[in-house]
Amino acid sequence: MKKMSVTVVWLIIILLFSTGAFAKSNNGKKILYVDSYHEGFPWSDIILKTIKNLLQDTDIEFKSFRMDTKRNADEAFKEKAALKVKELIDQFRPDVVIASDDNASKYVIVPYYKNADLPFVFCGVNWDASTYGFPFKNVTGMIEVAPVLQLLEYLKIYAKNNRIGYLSGDRFTAKKEVEYYKKIFNIEVIAHYAKSFDDWKEGFTRLQNESDMVILYDEAGIPDWDEKKAIAFAEANTKVPTGAVLEWMSKYALISFSKLAEEQAEWSTKTALQILNGTAPAGIPIVRNERGKLIINTRIAKSIGADIPFEVMEAADRIIE
Repeated sequence: MKKMSVTVVWLIIILLFSTGAFAKSNNGKKILYVDSYHEGFPWSDIILKTIKNLLQDTDIEFKSFRMDTKRNADEAFKEKAALKVKELIDQFRPDVVIASDDNASKYVIVPYYKNADLPFVFCGVNWDASTYGFPFKNVTGMIEVAPVLQLLEYLKIYAKNNRIGYLSGDRFTAKKEVEYYKKIFNIEVIAHYAKSFDDWKEGFTRLQNESDMVILYDEAGIPDWDEKKAIAFAEANTKVPTGAVLEWMSKYALISFSKLAEEQAEWSTKTALQILNGTAPAGIPIVRNERGKLIINTRIAKSIGADIPFEVMEAADRIIE
């Protein structure tokens, strides 16, 4: 009888482990998230928040590091930030690293971890991962492609002709966008890269007169950006349909068809967990983002007298009133 009870106890323990009540398959595993940018940049904040939410019920030890290379574009600063990441990797010894946006790939993965033992999952690399020689045997990821064709289809409804303006802060990623608009979609734009808020307003006004629709890319790289003043300026000075491919720029644009930071974060986290469970990065194909969010800004619509069709309003994920 006593022997039987001991056997039953062990069977119960085995059952509990097999069902996960006691078992923790990732116990002791570590994930490091490397953000190319800074706290307060909406894209980065959404990715970090999403990853944390997805990992909160796991037993994985998680750390994050922000390189802050959007506000600091100097090459020496970027290289120093990459060395800090390398030092953290040496100290923390993660089992997999999620690396967000181009600079983490360019300054960390390529020079220090090409075909190394440590697995990396990138996200937010704009347009073409082959720029960095990816894939490596230890690297996979999700490319970030702007849904610009879908956006332009909406803007053309209200445009008088086909000239396209493009307004952004003066930085590498914004210029890379324009390069790939031409390379992949054969889209030519009249571009203005603003170095200050006054310069952005000047470019906004100029493009209203020189183009038939304007893509407002982002405000990054503009050190004195003022959100409230920018909203008021856009509402008062919009003459042609404006669009955005980043959700937080919907405050200033008539129509936004935006790529989703959440999609990048969800795919990267799922892939990191696959790797922790034994799948090699080389066995996971590099993919592109597919989802988008449609946002209509009726305040801007009033500025240009645009009558948004019911079917477009009905299809919108969000309406700004």
